[in-house]
Amino acid sequence: MALLSACSGSGDKAAPAPQSGSSIVMSADGGTLYIANGDTNTVSVVDAKDRKVVKEIAVGKEPRELALSPDGETLYVTCRYANSVEWVDIDKGAVLGSVKTGIEPYGIVESPDGKTLYVTNYRSGTVSVVDTGSRKVLKQEKAGDNPRAVAISADGAKLYVSDYLTADTSIYETASMKLLSDRALAPSPDLPDRKKSQGKPNTVEQLRLTPDGSSLWEAHLLTNTDTPVQFEEVIFPALSVVDAKTGEEEAKSRKELFKAIDVKDKFGKTIIVSNPTDIVFSPDGKKAYALMGGSEDLLVFDLARGGRAGQIIHHLPGDLPIGMVMSKDGSKLYINNASSHDLTVVALPPADEEGGQARVDGEPLKLIAKDRLDAQQRLGKTLFYSANSDDYALTGSNWMSCASCHSDGEVDRLSIMTGKGPRNIPSNVLAFDTGLFMWDGSRDEFDDYIHTVQGEMGGLGEVDPAKPLPADAKKLFDALAAYMRMPDAFPVPQSPFRTEDGQLTADGQRGKAIFEGKAQCIACHATDAMTDSANAKGADGRLTTDNKDFLHNVGTVNAADVDYAGDARGAFANKRERGFYDTPTLRGVYATAPYLHDGSAPTLEDVIKRAGDEHGHTSDLSDKEIKDLVSYLKQIQ
Repeated sequence: MALLSACSGSGDKAAPAPQSGSSIVMSADGGTLYIANGDTNTVSVVDAKDRKVVKEIAVGKEPRELALSPDGETLYVTCRYANSVEWVDIDKGAVLGSVKTGIEPYGIVESPDGKTLYVTNYRSGTVSVVDTGSRKVLKQEKAGDNPRAVAISADGAKLYVSDYLTADTSIYETASMKLLSDRALAPSPDLPDRKKSQGKPNTVEQLRLTPDGSSLWEAHLLTNTDTPVQFEEVIFPALSVVDAKTGEEEAKSRKELFKAIDVKDKFGKTIIVSNPTDIVFSPDGKKAYALMGGSEDLLVFDLARGGRAGQIIHHLPGDLPIGMVMSKDGSKLYINNASSHDLTVVALPPADEEGGQARVDGEPLKLIAKDRLDAQQRLGKTLFYSANSDDYALTGSNWMSCASCHSDGEVDRLSIMTGKGPRNIPSNVLAFDTGLFMWDGSRDEFDDYIHTVQGEMGGLGEVDPAKPLPADAKKLFDALAAYMRMPDAFPVPQSPFRTEDGQLTADGQRGKAIFEGKAQCIACHATDAMTDSANAKGADGRLTTDNKDFLHNVGTVNAADVDYAGDARGAFANKRERGFYDTPTLRGVYATAPYLHDGSAPTLEDVIKRAGDEHGHTSDLSDKEIKDLVSYLKQIQ
């Protein structure tokens, strides 16, 4: 069995090392790579030496991360939208079986003895402990609201889990799954210069333990929520360091723009990087390599010499680099590009080479035989996640992409300051099925987002927004729309609050009756999309901002809200009065906290208790009725 002999290796076994969940893993002898091809529903098996795809194996929907059995014969794959982990026979190239773990399983690591898997379930808010022999879930442990990144110590005694949106880091004792520590990463303080890194940690893409297991590095964003949104002043990349034993953050070790992340170009200007996705360490722990998925860069940190970034490979070949693995001898990095579905190889200098530089080694290797997305959809996905300004004109100076605020296409649980007042970041779920765009319904065409691109993202500055988009810009907007319209680009989240077979619970059924009856929520949250905004049409039957009949004042105006004078795209006829808002969809609403246009309601209970009779008819609901109504809201999907 040629493939398995490559996986098995011979001679002395290497000492166990810390593991992290990843979309790319390597066999014990370093000869074979396994890569999850998320949106094509396959896994590629690559001969690392010959740089050749040995086989491509079909798996469940949206494979995200992988773990490899100690004998190298079985691959474990989290299939996010199949709600399962699959067992894949590598030699046969076939799925052996699966286990349902929770809603949207994402991260996965394995115990050193190979007997146990630990799987984060993004929507269920749990970690599943799975027996690899019986393919049974042994335990479900609560792990925040949106657990994603996961790592395990070399001895398998501790499990580390990060909440994707809140940046809470939880440490568990694996023997009992007792929670040892649960702490959030600290905000970076406000600074007088708003172009310097500051803000709240969020969107944690990866956890990596240092080779000696003493520290845990986290790749995430910082969002400055109290500064008017502008591409150079709101979103910043960061790498934070946590003590792996205590869970305490090593505040002085955080790496941010203009501090430890500050590589200059030939003109002495800082090269901006964005959206960190992964970190890998050299075997001796003296260097850290950080992947920037937005700007598509690789940063090299010399930890033995002050820990600052000393080199950058600017704009790696390939789109959306999300994961990497280092060769056993430390001479190469293999990088998985999730949108272009190819593999980039970076050659690393020998450890004893003074001043040696990392460099791209050859052309990327194509990983898939056929793309499930058409060319326009693929371009749209690339644009959504890319902040590479040299390749795409939607963003300015590599600072941010659409995904910098819409984490993974949805929410970041934050509200940012805008010219209209504070605005809760909305999800893109059903964005093209819910009528007018923006909280105030001031846009009726997707091309109107030229104002967001210019004003917030720093792109397409030469375009006159009052005129039809020029062909090159129109191509970009049409591609984005084609991707975002895909049913499985940002699917409606399944609710973890329903029964095991997906039905409404008894209190959910009572809440539904209240929603449709006594509370009259259905008056506005109507139709399959659960909004009346789609009715804002003109005489020609087309959606129009001129129709204001479906904007509502529900008493939620913020003191910082202001009237909107309209914009050039709308010929300044799309004026809006403060306090009147578009009806958001309630599909998957449990996953979109905080609530209201300004994010001022932390929970759905807060929404209802503040509503009175301006927002439905809730003033005379009993505590029990409110509880039932909230139960239903949490189960809408």
